[in-house]
This record gives sequence, C-alpha cells and structure tokens, in this order.
Amino acid sequence: MKRDLAFVSHGVRCAAWHVPADGDVLAGPGGRPCVVMAHGFGGTRDSGLLNYAEGFAAAGIDAFAFDYRGFGDSDGTPRQDVSVRRQRQDYHAALAVARRLPGVDPHRMVLWGVSYAGGHALAVAAQDARVAAVVSLTPVTDGLASLAHVARHAGVGRLLRLAGHGLRDAAHALTARAPHHVPLVAEPGSLAMMGVPRAPEICASFAGPTFRNEVCARAALKAGLNRPTTYAGRLHCPVLVQIGTRDRIAPAGAARRTARKVGRLGELLEYPVDHLDVYAGPGQRRVLADQLDFLARVLDSTRSPR
Repeated sequence: MKRDLAFVSHGVRCAAWHVPADGDVLAGPGGRPCVVMAHGFGGTRDSGLLNYAEGFAAAGIDAFAFDYRGFGDSDGTPRQDVSVRRQRQDYHAALAVARRLPGVDPHRMVLWGVSYAGGHALAVAAQDARVAAVVSLTPVTDGLASLAHVARHAGVGRLLRLAGHGLRDAAHALTARAPHHVPLVAEPGSLAMMGVPRAPEICASFAGPTFRNEVCARAALKAGLNRPTTYAGRLHCPVLVQIGTRDRIAPAGAARRTARKVGRLGELLEYPVDHLDVYAGPGQRRVLADQLDFLARVLDSTRSPR
C-alpha cells in the first residue's frame, strides 16, 4: 500500500509516494533495494507510475515515485513548467530522501524514468556513483534528434508554430505575466507538444486526477538543448534501455545510439509500441516483466555489503 510523503527540493515541497516491498525476497544485509521513479514530460506520479511501482513492490523492491516542482501535488511556480535543470535537481533530492527510507539499502538504489525522465535518469546516475542500476523507458535521449523526428512525422510547420508560442510565453516570463500554456497531447494536426493518433483518449485511460493536459510553451524553445546522451559514456552501473520501434515522440535511433555509448553496462530491448503504449495494458505489462527480470539479476548481485 502506498504511503504519502513529502520532501524539499531547493526550498520547495515535493509530493511523493513510498510503496514498500511486499516481502524480503531481494533483501540483503543492508536492507531492500528501492526504485526511484520520475514521470515524463508534463506527467504526474498518478499517471501510470503506480502500475510499475506495485509491480516492483510485489517483486520485493521498494518504490518511491514523486512529482516535480510545479506538477501534480508538489508545490512550486510557475505551474506546468518543464525545466530540465529543476527536474534533475528534484530527482537528486528524491534519491537522497529514498536512501533514508526505513528498511532500504542506500547502496541498492535504482533510477527509473520514462520519456523525458528516461533521459534524466541517465544524467542523474552519471552524477551519482552510488546508483546501482538504471531503467530508461522510451527515453528522450537527444533533443535535437527528437525535433528532427517530430519534423519528419508532423512537418516543420508544427515546430515553427510551437516556437512562436514559446516566444510568446518567454515574453510573458520576462514581463512577470502569467504563463502561456499549450496542450501537452492532442490529435495529429492540432497544436500540442505531442501529436499522436488517439493521444487524448489514451492519456485519459491512465491519467490521474492531478494530470493537466498543458505545459508552459517556453519548453518548446528548450527541447533541443536536452541531450542526456552526452552522459552515456560516464555511467558506471548496469542500464536497461527500452525503446518503442513505433515511437513517434522519442526516436528509437537516438536511444539505440545512447545504449551503444553505455557500452558493456548497457542492455537494449525493443518493442513494437508507440510512446504512450507503455503506461497501461499489454505494452506496460510486457516492459514491466523485462524490467523485473533485469532488476532481479542486477540487484541479486549487489546483496553483499559494500
């Protein structure tokens, strides 16, 4: 059963859930392993993450899922502002708190991220030598490649429209006006950060009550600067990269290149799914099963004290 917690990141309260393991099957002398979970671009912890957290708990792994500042139940303004810098700061803060959870082994921490957070997990793990493993699901690993991917699928015109809205929002920020938001997901052809068929319908099937289908438009101006692939060669723990071969948001080719950069520590698995298919249903169950297999192997080898 999940427990509500809160922690502070750079002076702002962030909301989190702790889902304790159901048993001690993977416990070692230092305690149980724990997965720290972050949501994707504009998401919230109540939008699909619990499906994974409960699976980890059933396998003997604690889970700690949190909302970034400005999203979900966390405090912080402006609301719905996707800031790579702040989100990674929050991830580091969540990891520090999760290490101190009762019964958790601070040396057996796993970083788990989906979409944008799949890239954040790589960057945070590269900066923290104590992380035991990373699960990077349908990750956005190269913002430049993602922009090119969107241009191929939706046309350059869509990128230009988003850039225009981004400039409008940036002007609002400079003049201390309320943020200008754009939809996060919509049907192809409509203005949104992500335009894929049936996107609103699919999101509604797993989105929780705190999810808002909007983000600050300024994120469109910064997307190309987000390149967690540059951290891949600095990773020092096993990494599972899971990609969707039909992904219209996070290009599979960029994720493959990132997995290759990880080298012998990297493991790459591919699935015939689109970006939103991994939050619920058959796609979610399949990738979760592979994550549990990966973590059972990796975490079993780290039971001895360090």
